Amino acid sequence: KALSSLEAVNMLKEGNQRFVEKSTISRDLNEQVQITSTGQHPFAAVLGCIDSRVPHELVFDTGIGDIFSCRIAGNFVNEDMLGSLEFAAKVAGVKTIVVLGHSSCGAVKGACDGVQLGNLTAMLKNIQPAVDGVRGYEDRSSKNSAFVQDVVDLNIQKTMEKIRANSPILKEMEDNGELSIVGAMYHVNSGVVDFV
Repeated sequence: KALSSLEAVNMLKEGNQRFVEKSTISRDLNEQVQITSTGQHPFAAVLGCIDSRVPHELVFDTGIGDIFSCRIAGNFVNEDMLGSLEFAAKVAGVKTIVVLGHSSCGAVKGACDGVQLGNLTAMLKNIQPAVDGVRGYEDRSSKNSAFVQDVVDLNIQKTMEKIRANSPILKEMEDNGELSIVGAMYHVNSGVVDFV
């Protein structure tokens, strides 16, 4: 029977629980290389940050061929990311897209502080709408961890909105129940992923 989007999300939740509880599945990765050499059937796509502390396959306890991992600093979408996600869903058949933000995100901190550095300056503009959207703080710098976390949370929501707004393909798949687009937060201090 074909996997539902709810089952796909539950598989990620269960994988993260195993990761946190140190009860990950023992896998023969070399065998998985052989098995997947003729094709792939991933069940999820994770759009996350490049942060080295958040390796998607590990924190969701998945094997080779299980998930697409789209990574960009600040887990936002642009045309290239949307194209990658459309391939994952429409062509390869994933059942869920997870927008995964994380605590203490350096890209978000950089956006909060208005960092100017080469190509990073233009990249951080993608996170600026989330920075501007968070209200009620006098200290709007990276030193204010509560402000940073609120920006991380809003950035996840804004990325999900942008996927739906800028990809008619993914929106239609979600509307038809073929795909779920969900947000999640990884805590770098515990390894726990909270789905939002």
